[in-house]
Amino acid sequence: MTAPVLQIENLRVALPGGGDRAFAVQDVSLSIAPGRTLCVVGESGSGKSVMATAVMGLLPRELKAVAGRIVLQGESLQGASALRLRQLRGKAMGMVFQEPMTALNPVMRCGDQVDELLRAHTNWPAAQRQQEVLRIFERVRLPEPPRMLRSFPHQLSGGQRQRIVIAMAMILKPALLICDEPTTALDVTTQKEILKLIAELQAAEDLASAVLFITHDMGVVAEIADEVLVMHQGRCVEMGAVDAVLRAPKADYTRMLLDAVPSMTPPAPRPEATGPALLAAQALDKTYQSRNWMGQRRETHALREAALAVRAGETLGIVGESGSGKSTLARCLIRLIDPSAGSIRWGDAEVAHLAESRLRPLRNRVQVVFQDPNRSLNPRRTVGESIVEGAMNLGLARAAALALAEDLMDKVRLPREGLNRYPSQFSGGQRQRIAIARALACKPHVLVADEAVSALDVSVQAQILALLRDIRDELGLGVLFITHDLRVAAQLCDRVIVMHQGRIVEQGATAALYADPQHDYTRTLLQAAPAGIR
Repeated sequence: MTAPVLQIENLRVALPGGGDRAFAVQDVSLSIAPGRTLCVVGESGSGKSVMATAVMGLLPRELKAVAGRIVLQGESLQGASALRLRQLRGKAMGMVFQEPMTALNPVMRCGDQVDELLRAHTNWPAAQRQQEVLRIFERVRLPEPPRMLRSFPHQLSGGQRQRIVIAMAMILKPALLICDEPTTALDVTTQKEILKLIAELQAAEDLASAVLFITHDMGVVAEIADEVLVMHQGRCVEMGAVDAVLRAPKADYTRMLLDAVPSMTPPAPRPEATGPALLAAQALDKTYQSRNWMGQRRETHALREAALAVRAGETLGIVGESGSGKSTLARCLIRLIDPSAGSIRWGDAEVAHLAESRLRPLRNRVQVVFQDPNRSLNPRRTVGESIVEGAMNLGLARAAALALAEDLMDKVRLPREGLNRYPSQFSGGQRQRIAIARALACKPHVLVADEAVSALDVSVQAQILALLRDIRDELGLGVLFITHDLRVAAQLCDRVIVMHQGRIVEQGATAALYADPQHDYTRTLLQAAPAGIR
């Protein structure tokens, strides 16, 4: 039998005192052979990433591996010196992180960042290193490799940045590739390309890496895994071949995770909303203008001739790839950016070109919940202060605003005493509930959710989606829901708009659009969604 690339035996990683449990990872064992993929799944806080960073020797100072063995190609990593770990990173084991913008240095050109790895691990001359960087850029199918060599991370798309990170991880042909949620923030077509790329690199004769793939997306597991390890509160609750775990799970926790995965089949349609539009747009355009270093003018049409309407009690979804114009459309609709042309109405008020001084009294009508509550909530203010701020700015007295905040904590199913705590004292799903409560404090007519569940694991995602449905139905809100997850759109949205290259290419009732898409691009999106899991 082929010797395993990675073996973990009874690994135990201790947490600092005072936490909800003593160990981040407790007595976990696994083995990965060359050319095989082991997917590790579980909710946030289950210990998946801690285990991966322990393998790489990148644990934070407050965490410590106190028991067990980690063996890479027959070499024990327990007690390895910092110098030896640096020698192994990149050459024997590589890692692809979830967010390439934080993994890449924003002030270094992409080619220099990959070349830095070659300078550290080889004695090749500069010309040879550059040729090797160009070769790996071609291999990960980056367009125009010489241009990518000179580009900074912010000049690339999310999928291109992730390909750069994969190139860095694979250029020295490591025996072990660790992927920590590398497709979470990517749209379905880019995700499919990245997964296919990793599989192709893994299968190449000169690479044949073992892959440890961390994800909360069960559809991804079904697509790429050979074996699955399910973790819960630091422990392994189930492990086995992918078909056995996904089709006949033994653990209750595994069944719960699988049951939380949204179906691609929309539910029975609800009665169509027929009231007046609470949020509407007509012929909406957004054009960005810039000049290059020679002073030549350049125009980028981010949005063209967009039209939509959101009515009380309905959820309108907007789907499409990164760069399709979804977020540009949303930012125009909520007037975070000014449209170049067209009409925007918040109820009976035309706001497309309204000055901010006249727009401010109307802002309570349309409120937004952003993707990352870590960025949208002020870490230095208590939850209560964040929730009441908008209501008080609109004229509500402090005492009345605090009473409203207590009611909203009940509505989003969080304890009232949490108003005196800080965002860092809550989980990711709880912080998103707080962001929803803050938006509701302004008593909006329309709630705009921009990728509000894309970074959440499936069980927490299901809870937030149920909460949005309940709030929509109880308060009679209109909801504009922007997402790249077609499964989520299928289960939440009454109607769906499909965007491509700044244009709306198709729209209609969700069930009808999913059953019989009319546009080629819509069919491409639906075909790119991960396969069914059960």
